[in-house]
Amino acid sequence: MKKYSIQSLVQETIQDDLKNGLFELEKEYILELNINSQTVMIKKGAMIAYDGNVKFEREGIFSKGIGNLLKKAVGGEGTSMMKATGSGRIYVADCAKKIRVLYLDNESIHVSGNDILAHEESLKSDVKLMKSVAGIVGGGLFQVGISGTGHVAITTHGDPLTLLVKPGRPIYTDPNATVAWSGNLTPEFKTDISFKTFIGRGSGESFQMKFEGDGWVIVQPYEEVYGAE
Repeated sequence: MKKYSIQSLVQETIQDDLKNGLFELEKEYILELNINSQTVMIKKGAMIAYDGNVKFEREGIFSKGIGNLLKKAVGGEGTSMMKATGSGRIYVADCAKKIRVLYLDNESIHVSGNDILAHEESLKSDVKLMKSVAGIVGGGLFQVGISGTGHVAITTHGDPLTLLVKPGRPIYTDPNATVAWSGNLTPEFKTDISFKTFIGRGSGESFQMKFEGDGWVIVQPYEEVYGAE
């Protein structure tokens, strides 16, 4: 019965003190942020624990893009951010979604508003409203452009799939399953009313995101509907 003891549980799940980078994956679903007189941006509600002298300040990510009025109208999207400053370790997670840490080297990406977990303050973030009713119906109401040099953490339900976009070979994705795409791509919305729309789950496949050019797009094996009851 030794393997079921309290001590075995502690040893199996204990934090790794050897990790001291700014962005470290403590577990598959938990991100550790080691800050030392630094500032990081964290998704509101994602902090699950911390130690040290850390101060949290709520900041609407929309304040950098669309404005307070729209932020109040759609605040349930989950794209508001917190500013964390000071020195210590912060542990963040989001609904047991898998976390991927990316380091941008003077690069840019676009992330669905609900799938960004944290990023360095040094990175520029720009929130944009999808210019289509499909963005509203499909759930992917906002996209966040992240650019510059630094770390960013994104989340996915399950293991993501990256699709390469080639010239002359566009990729079509479900807005609810689309997580991120390369900074040089600008998706268009395509309406495809078909028999599929009227049967099955009715998940909105009639609205699709179309990616053309040369780049990549990440999708997840889950249709994330924001604001669902």
